[in-house]
Amino acid sequence: MTATQAEGTSRNVPALMLAAIGVVFGDIGTSPLYAMKEIFSGPHALAMDRANILGILSLVFWSITMIVSVKYVIVIMRADNRGEGGSLALLALVSHAAEGNKRLALLVSALGIFAAALFYGDSMITPAISVLSAVEGLGVAAPSLERWVVPLTLTVLAALFLIQRQGTTVVGRLFGPVMLGWFLVLAILGIRNIAHVPSVLAALSPHHALMFLVREDWHAFLALGSVVLAVTGAEALYTDMGHFGRLPIRLAWYLLVLPALVLNYFGQGALLLTDPSALANPFFRLAPAWATMPMVLLATGATVIASQAVISGAFSVTRQAIQLGYLPRMEIIHTSRDEIGQIYLPFINWMLMISVFALVLGFQNSSNLAAAYGVAVTGTMVIDSLLIGSVMLLIWKWTTRKTAIFVGGFLVVDLAFFLANATKIPYGGWFPLAVGLMVFTMLITWKRGRRQLMERLKAHAFPVVDFLASLSDRVPRVPGTAVFLTGMSEGVPIALLHNLKHNRIIHERVVLLTVLVEETPFIPEERRLENRLIAPNVHRLYLRYGFMESPNIPKALAQARSDQLGFFYEPMSVSYFVSRETVIPLKRPGFSGWREQLFATLSRTSTSAADFFHLPSDRVVELGSQVEI
Repeated sequence: MTATQAEGTSRNVPALMLAAIGVVFGDIGTSPLYAMKEIFSGPHALAMDRANILGILSLVFWSITMIVSVKYVIVIMRADNRGEGGSLALLALVSHAAEGNKRLALLVSALGIFAAALFYGDSMITPAISVLSAVEGLGVAAPSLERWVVPLTLTVLAALFLIQRQGTTVVGRLFGPVMLGWFLVLAILGIRNIAHVPSVLAALSPHHALMFLVREDWHAFLALGSVVLAVTGAEALYTDMGHFGRLPIRLAWYLLVLPALVLNYFGQGALLLTDPSALANPFFRLAPAWATMPMVLLATGATVIASQAVISGAFSVTRQAIQLGYLPRMEIIHTSRDEIGQIYLPFINWMLMISVFALVLGFQNSSNLAAAYGVAVTGTMVIDSLLIGSVMLLIWKWTTRKTAIFVGGFLVVDLAFFLANATKIPYGGWFPLAVGLMVFTMLITWKRGRRQLMERLKAHAFPVVDFLASLSDRVPRVPGTAVFLTGMSEGVPIALLHNLKHNRIIHERVVLLTVLVEETPFIPEERRLENRLIAPNVHRLYLRYGFMESPNIPKALAQARSDQLGFFYEPMSVSYFVSRETVIPLKRPGFSGWREQLFATLSRTSTSAADFFHLPSDRVVELGSQVEI
């Protein structure tokens, strides 16, 4: 269901709100587990006096208000690409609007791709720090169990990654109720402790934040590197908009999630005012002693759900990148017949699992991991501000002055958080940046390499009209339909030339089929297929898909009407011919040698077109060719 459909069905809003609570808010909803602890006991710890506690609470509240409530919920969520959100959806939207300005289009593309690349670093750290911080509650409930924190964390994470292949439909039904219970508990624990020190509510006034920033100066700036932990996951509200719609996400945020988070943070502040020793783990100290172990179990469940949302997000972003031509084809398994978004990518799953395990074993505790957290998140926030500025100017047609006021305000906050987090780079912040840079290099290398490959193929392509004219009457025609897959919209596919060369036959009906992925999430069925009759019994077909869809050629042909296809589709009489190019890297100007080697390596690991397009294995003929770049 798209956002438009979701919002158009008002009776579904409560159900969509519950589902959104279980998916969208997992990351930001589990931040109370570690945010306050890191602010006062992290590498740039603050003195824990009343003025600082009120100042930090005020800073947390107004950061959540400005970044989440205003920037993402009110402004950025307006910039949907036909109901879909996220960095790549925003990139596609802005790139289309900036087509007339080459430099702007190039800059926007680079920013959007880098934001998507940074997401992978975040998707590795989130499961590690979330689950680890929840299991660390064992040290509060029973100090003797503290040595089991890392092994139990790895066990929980292993189970999470192992169930991905089975899909999350069954478990997903529990996400909403569990997270609803989680946020209610957050609010109850917060209210319970605020009741003992109601004066802590004075921190709602922004003057406490301003006084803190002026009074602490450099230390206040460094504290922003930990304060940002309270808003990690804000971008998920925009990324998951296509699944639930704007209205359910906004209502869930304002009616439940925002109040629960604020109450819990203020509850922790009230606790620290009365009992500074609770700093060891202020979240779990909020609960009475008898409730600590149940809280550990609930927190573990909530962090598993938050991690699941991030993993599913990595699958979704990867599929979008493949469809938009930034990554080679990978095996994509659909785990649900009913939900198009329920997918599983084995390669991404195992890479994430290995990386998350390495982070847990390398950093050992959530405090150490917090040093690596935030750089990627704040970098994405800065990029989102720049991209939304492009939307304001190019699409919403705002004035330059109005755009400058909004974007300037966003950037002041975002850059302050980003620069504060930059101080973490030597202590672990380098990790998400390194991952982001590697993924970014891979994305742009594949995109540019595929463009060069297509240019070389087109340059040597034989015109279809000339090819048909050159056919001798002595070339035998055999019954059936031959579908030749080609990435070129013009010219004769290599597979057709090779088939004629080696088999010396041509089918009675020839179809040259090109799959086109457009920069829009979904393509209406009436626009799915385009048929051009080149010559009698020679057709050129174009199948169009959106970047959120998975191409299935046999299904599309079977669903098409005969008048659309231009012939009657009989599956058992169709043979599919695909060409698998082996890339031979050469030293050419404009493409450095190591990037040519990288592209060639990526090309070799690409899933075959037959598997990716769901072609029946007993009807496929694969012909190889070598292409120099």
